[in-house]
Amino acid sequence: MISICIPIYNFDVVNLVEKLNSLSKSLEVPSEIILIDDCSDIFFKEKNENVGKKHTYIKLEKNIGRAAIRNRFLKYAKYEYLLFLDCDSIVHKNIFLVEYVEAIKSTPNTVLCGGRVYENQPPQLNKRLRWKYGKVRESKISDERNLNPHKSFMTHNFVVSRKIFETISFDERLTSYGHEDTLFGFQLKKGNIKVRHIENPILNGELETNSEYISSTETAIGNLVEILGFLDCDKGFIKDVSLLNMYFRVAKFKTIIEVGFKVFQPLLKKMLSLGFVNLYLFDFYKLGILILKMKDRDIKRIYN
Repeated sequence: MISICIPIYNFDVVNLVEKLNSLSKSLEVPSEIILIDDCSDIFFKEKNENVGKKHTYIKLEKNIGRAAIRNRFLKYAKYEYLLFLDCDSIVHKNIFLVEYVEAIKSTPNTVLCGGRVYENQPPQLNKRLRWKYGKVRESKISDERNLNPHKSFMTHNFVVSRKIFETISFDERLTSYGHEDTLFGFQLKKGNIKVRHIENPILNGELETNSEYISSTETAIGNLVEILGFLDCDKGFIKDVSLLNMYFRVAKFKTIIEVGFKVFQPLLKKMLSLGFVNLYLFDFYKLGILILKMKDRDIKRIYN
């Protein structure tokens, strides 16, 4: 009934796979675990080798990116429903798989999202930015996520049926980090595919350093600009993405904002990197990066 799909890149998944293997024994439906390694360093391939022998374990010779690797699971999955988990997930509920099976039975033609939570204890300062952003902006209860279900879609913990996934897949033009889930959620919305959020979260198991997260965010904003081009500045997409919505709301002032951002960018980046985290300052930083990246792109149609 359910294929558990774990894309891997430079991470040790032994504990995650052993936990899922243990939980699957209590299921009354068939299941499998599939691992696809996106050309990790040899250290991580060797770490995962033994646990991979017990399951379907595919090692790619070339990195294909976060979108394409998820699509690749359709080739190997035996069952009708695919459960995707990020490789750094920590499954902390003993009825995690049971909850998903029950949700599938009650809403079979729906994409299911379980959510993600973060440790309550703040990490060291050099990892504080990713933790605070995740805890404040991403870690929402299911009722809150269901207020805008497609906009709240994220790839770290979700179930999709083979039938839906064969119709709407991840856009493989996105090869770098970021917003492949934003686009996928929007495509589900355009395709009138229901998304239901349930209270079945995984615990985030790995935090990037502040500097790494800032760099990842900048890359993700580049992807956002790419997507805007793919969609020909679709107004619905812009409305659903807070950062794009803000950009077009302040469009008449963007030259002034750009000048101010260029002056203060080094200071802002240093403050955020050192762990002096203010999410509103981080929002301004992201807006500044978007303005710079939009300036470098030829967007065919201007939103108005």
